[in-house]
Amino acid sequence: MFADPSAARMTPRYSRRVVEERDAHAELLADFRAGMLEPPRSLPPKYFYDARGSQLFDAICDTPEYYPTRLEAELLEHHAGAIMEASGARTLFELGSGTSRKTEYLLEALAARVAQPHYVANDVCGEILDEAGVRLLQRFEQLQVDSLCGDYTAALAHLGEVSGALADGPRLFAFLGSSLGNFEDAEAGDLLRRIRETMKPEDRLLLGLDRIKPRPVLEAAYNDAAGVTAAFNLNLLAVLNTELGADFDPEGFEHRAPFVEDQSRIEMHLVSRRDQVVHVSEPEARLEIAEDEAIRTEISRKFSRAAIDRLLAIAGLEHESEWSAPEDWYSLFLLRPGVA
Repeated sequence: MFADPSAARMTPRYSRRVVEERDAHAELLADFRAGMLEPPRSLPPKYFYDARGSQLFDAICDTPEYYPTRLEAELLEHHAGAIMEASGARTLFELGSGTSRKTEYLLEALAARVAQPHYVANDVCGEILDEAGVRLLQRFEQLQVDSLCGDYTAALAHLGEVSGALADGPRLFAFLGSSLGNFEDAEAGDLLRRIRETMKPEDRLLLGLDRIKPRPVLEAAYNDAAGVTAAFNLNLLAVLNTELGADFDPEGFEHRAPFVEDQSRIEMHLVSRRDQVVHVSEPEARLEIAEDEAIRTEISRKFSRAAIDRLLAIAGLEHESEWSAPEDWYSLFLLRPGVA
């Protein structure tokens, strides 16, 4: 149908709205100053995803050890019809949609229920949104796709500006991939609360969460035998070298991703193999990094039932239905807004 992603915006069935003007370089500078100048050092995981990092993450999802993507896709494939029927939705709104690959199961079920299905996708990358839009419009002939380019908060704030089927009947909000696990408790509760405040009484939220399971399974998922996750983590240093004029030596660091049991989470680190000095041009800095000193690059929380219930109570969301993998290794929760 379309020769290139930009052509998607030429059809009335697709729109992309930029809802957040971002200065990515200024954000990186601010986060580097806040997290890297003194130990304990850390950076947000969003800087993993340059072109090579995005390719490596796709490869991680295909490793035999990395179960979350596979289990969530299987749940969506088998239960999409029941999920859409239970939600009663006419519109699907997804936060952090990325390539929308797994979402196709939900869209197929939505298209089977309503004559004019509507999908609102949100991501920070406009190119990914356009590429997904091309693919989805080719597959679903009656689908309307509207994209909101920006972070979660901006997308939620601008959702009401999207025209079309949003005004007609219930919406299903979707937050998949256990992305909530990348947030500390207070941040996770705040995001869920913002979603709840955007929902109408008839709307529902589909939330995908990774669950607690045996330590060897958890640690293998983030320490695959092929070393793909290690390469993904170390690629962050290449991003810093390119964007900030730094001289990090990837050979001077190793990837570690232990399960921290008392916090129920995987923590990804880059650990220095030796005492070393790193020079940075912008901001002008000299980092003295000791042997075995760690830079934390990501957290990935694994949720117990008690932790889930606590977050839902904080956010004002109520449990309606759930679909879980065997042994509760991964779960999809259908949630409704509680009475304010």
